[in-house]
Amino acid sequence: MPKKTKSVKRKPSSKNTPKKAGTKAKGKAKEKAVKELLKKAYEPARLAKAYHPFYEGKIEIVPKCVVRDFNDFAIWYTPGVAEPCKEIHKNKELSYVHTNRWNTVGVISDGTRVLGLGDIGPEAGMPVMEGKSLLFKYLGGVDAFPLCLGTKDPEEFIKTVKYLQPSLGGVNLEDIAQPKCFYILERLRQECDIPVWHDDQQGTGTIVAAGAINAAKIVGKKPSQMKAVFIGAGAANIAISRIMQISGYKWENMVMCDSKGTLHNGRKDVKERYKEKWFMCCHSNTEGVVGSSADAMKGADIVVAASKPGPGTINPDWIKGMADDAIVFATANPIPEIWPWEAKEAGAKIVATGRSDFPNQVNNSLGFPGIFRGTLDVKAKTISDTMCLAAVLELAKTAEDNGLREDYIVPTMDEWEVFPREATAVGMAAIKEGLAREKHSKKELYEKAESIIKRARDQTKYLMKGKFILPPPKV
Repeated sequence: MPKKTKSVKRKPSSKNTPKKAGTKAKGKAKEKAVKELLKKAYEPARLAKAYHPFYEGKIEIVPKCVVRDFNDFAIWYTPGVAEPCKEIHKNKELSYVHTNRWNTVGVISDGTRVLGLGDIGPEAGMPVMEGKSLLFKYLGGVDAFPLCLGTKDPEEFIKTVKYLQPSLGGVNLEDIAQPKCFYILERLRQECDIPVWHDDQQGTGTIVAAGAINAAKIVGKKPSQMKAVFIGAGAANIAISRIMQISGYKWENMVMCDSKGTLHNGRKDVKERYKEKWFMCCHSNTEGVVGSSADAMKGADIVVAASKPGPGTINPDWIKGMADDAIVFATANPIPEIWPWEAKEAGAKIVATGRSDFPNQVNNSLGFPGIFRGTLDVKAKTISDTMCLAAVLELAKTAEDNGLREDYIVPTMDEWEVFPREATAVGMAAIKEGLAREKHSKKELYEKAESIIKRARDQTKYLMKGKFILPPPKV
């Protein structure tokens, strides 16, 4: 009889061992990658805390005229300055010729809705307005000045801006809470003789619409047939939906959500106080979707979030329920509603955020410098939706000319040619619409914008090279 052998516990097969080890290694690699991405994401905030007090502000006033010796002050100030004063007194329009008014924009806020920080007040809003002014100058060659007003009263705000008109060529409204931001913009556009623009509305709408047009091209879908969902029903998303609509998307295929759920014609709670929301209730969501953001996103082709900063505002599972080749715009600052890598893992084909440290930055900085450059160069009386559409199409075309990819749907800020191209398109649209005080050829507008923007960039480089702008501290 054969000898009995002891039962031996089988070792895991060699086929399974590498798989388990590989899975574990893959998990560790992913964890490490996420940590590195998070570190990168929070790095700007760490540096900002050290750099801001070091420079004690981001902008300053420097002369643009010659000062050969002290005799020149007799030309620039008394007694010589009386002559341009008398000329302007005869014709106020000459203030655009004798002073820098033609290139001056006020960045005006009451600090009631700053970034994703909320109502932090005018003083706390100043770093943002200074940053905006810096971008205006470097990207668009526009001299912009931060003006944070110490009032929350919309009537006082309107009155103050109107008082400031003689000193400004245009107004960029910024970080004003809704619903008064809609009212303030509407009133000022009607009552001012200079262009007034709310960047959180028109600016955000312009760049997101450009990105949405190109994203649709990449995934091979037609905007007019795409279901678009908007998470957040504030100033940004209301304007984004409007400009996306004039860019080819359709109201009837849109569903917008606020903190209480989808907007539909049964939402009587918004009818009296929020007329812009009520407009969406009446013109969008024709399928009558009632429910949460998760319900709205089912089957959506594109979602645009301009809501509470994340992470975690958008759940990855909601993206899993979207249509194939889903497009996700998570635009909240300083942290997007969902991290890009989480959205990608959930099945999104294209992901965009408002941050410069991730691909596909749909940031207003691509819009307002070039749009105002074009507006100021023709001395336009306002900035119309037609001018915004011209900017949308030129932004989209610039990226397309450079070669669209899943991680490149709009130009980046360092592709500086986008700004004179955008300025030219906007200026030509203003001329065609009869809104320009001056008329120029397309070639003249491009050359002027290019020259002014190049000067601003070269000036900054020169100041850094000469140590008039010191290197930042090591932290």
